[in-house]
Amino acid sequence: MLRGILIGVLTLGVAGTAFWGYQEHREKNAILINAENNYQRAFHDLTYHVDVLHDKIGSTLAMNSRASLSPALAEVWRLTSEAHSNVGQLPLGLLPFNKTEEFLSRIGEFSYRTAVRDLDKEPLSDKEYQSLKTLYTQAEGIQQELRKVQQLSLKNNLRWMDVEMALASGKEATDNTIIDGFKTVDKTVEGYGETDFGPTFVSNEKKDTDFKYLQGKTITEEEAVNEAKKYAALGNNVNLNITENGNGSKYGFFSVTIQDKKTKQEASMDITKIGGYPIWYILSRDVKKQSISLNEASNKAIRFLKENGFKELDLFDSAQYDNIGVFTFVSRQDNIRIYPDAIKVKVALDNGQMIGLSAGDYLQSNHKRDIPKPVISREDARKKINLQVKIMEEGLAIIDNDLNHEVLCYEFFGVLGDDTYRIYINAENGHEEKVEKLKNAEPIFEGVV
Repeated sequence: MLRGILIGVLTLGVAGTAFWGYQEHREKNAILINAENNYQRAFHDLTYHVDVLHDKIGSTLAMNSRASLSPALAEVWRLTSEAHSNVGQLPLGLLPFNKTEEFLSRIGEFSYRTAVRDLDKEPLSDKEYQSLKTLYTQAEGIQQELRKVQQLSLKNNLRWMDVEMALASGKEATDNTIIDGFKTVDKTVEGYGETDFGPTFVSNEKKDTDFKYLQGKTITEEEAVNEAKKYAALGNNVNLNITENGNGSKYGFFSVTIQDKKTKQEASMDITKIGGYPIWYILSRDVKKQSISLNEASNKAIRFLKENGFKELDLFDSAQYDNIGVFTFVSRQDNIRIYPDAIKVKVALDNGQMIGLSAGDYLQSNHKRDIPKPVISREDARKKINLQVKIMEEGLAIIDNDLNHEVLCYEFFGVLGDDTYRIYINAENGHEEKVEKLKNAEPIFEGVV
């Protein structure tokens, strides 16, 4: 009797284990099938979008009027964005595909820049037209290589999950049609070199990031450590680590890490060699309660910046995240706000301690500018704004436009309904450069955690 019961229990156990294993196997297969389907869709969408992109670039070569050329170039820009999205959905993170992505980026930037400008006043130049012809030819090369990969993958029923596993295991060097095909695509693009779009083209990838406006003597490692100690205020019972960076760059920096041996609090800072300016700084510690107001914290941030040589700044924005105040400052010249010169400061609201600083943008661009006089009047600039917007504040400002050019603008703060907007009107030609909706106070939901 007992034996029969034990056999029955074991049989049920084996059956249950088998059923559980079967369910796990089914669920795993369902996940793999879903992932494979997503990869297949992204790949075939990529091939399709490159096909259409090639045709659309070819169509622009036959156009001349703004009415047809601007929408066509906007469509080229949309297609490059779609292709970028498709690439991002494929398991190519470990596979070099950057040349193709850079190529798509250059097409997108050129088409967007051209689509938004007034082509009646500034039609395509001969160099830009030749660049379009070059892009058309190059896009055909990518199209053909992708079609070869597509044809082989369909013919041989290849799976993208195999690609992901090969890349993850480091076995991509073995024969894999899809991996080999994408390497061929990227090698094809690498052979094109960079297309010359003319002297007016500005690429985001080439934005100058050197600290060319820095002034002062070159500091030593010891001086960098002393500067970091002053910011961290952790005393002398600390562990120190400093490394020298910027090899090959004229404008190098030191990276300093300081750890309090007792509390284990850690502060990190990058400091420029020229002048000893902090590029960024962060002190890692918990801020568990609020003891000072956001306004008090802003005054401490202002005083801190003045004491450390940052002058002629306006407090542009302030926000509170938990028990930390975050303040953004911009430089000011002749009562004109210079938004490219931005500094962010984080202040702990328990004791007013400065626990974070980001001054990279300021150090890269701050200098004495030769600011031109506005060409259009403030009244003419206001006429460019939607009549439904109630203007509350106005002034002059320098901003970076979509092409990374600094432009002088009239800055208007206006209200429409319950929302506040910041509107920039180009002071030279009256173009609406930017419209930004300012964040409203976030609602507080009680008891949601």
